[in-house]
Amino acid sequence: MPQAIIFDMDGTLFQTDKILELSLEDTFNHLRSQNLWGTETPIEKYREIMGVPLPKVWEALLPNHSIEVWEQTDAYFLERLIENIKRGKGALYPNVKEVFSYLVKNGYSIYIASNGLKEYLEAIVSYYKLDQWVTETFSIQQIESLHKSELVKRILENYQVTHAAVVGDRLSDVKAAKDNGLVSIGCNFDFARENELAQADMVIDDLSELETILPIKVV
Repeated sequence: MPQAIIFDMDGTLFQTDKILELSLEDTFNHLRSQNLWGTETPIEKYREIMGVPLPKVWEALLPNHSIEVWEQTDAYFLERLIENIKRGKGALYPNVKEVFSYLVKNGYSIYIASNGLKEYLEAIVSYYKLDQWVTETFSIQQIESLHKSELVKRILENYQVTHAAVVGDRLSDVKAAKDNGLVSIGCNFDFARENELAQADMVIDDLSELETILPIKVV
């Protein structure tokens, strides 16, 4: 039996797409107002790279802008995301709280390992009161390399976890599991890609499936 279940946040627990377009549009409107952007908001390009750390997002979306502009854009986007979370514009995926309750009752420890920034993650955990089940939330900001595999390793070391599963929707989650000798569970949700999920040990279409597969298959 695993001691812990490590969840990704965006596209796994939190339906980021509900506030993504809104916050990104706010951000590029801000850039347009400063004459730093002159075309439509690159929402499709962002969806392609969804899940990477925010600093790398701006390198991709604003390749011809300065580091200073990237940093300013990063800060503004984060502000808009948090504001939209606090306004209730986002949503958890179905059954998150029910599954968390089930896992804790059955002796699992729950952790979150995300490429999201600390303030953003704290806003989600606080708004949806997830801290009643989650032992600790880890942000990629805690790892200099920005590699999720190292972030998961930090959880294992900090809490002396030897058996765990990583639940997420992208290849970085699968790699984080495999690099640490853990079971990977892919989530076939909004941002998932078939070729990435194919590398996971198992794939689910709803978080409630964890209640069935975890006691049987994760060892």
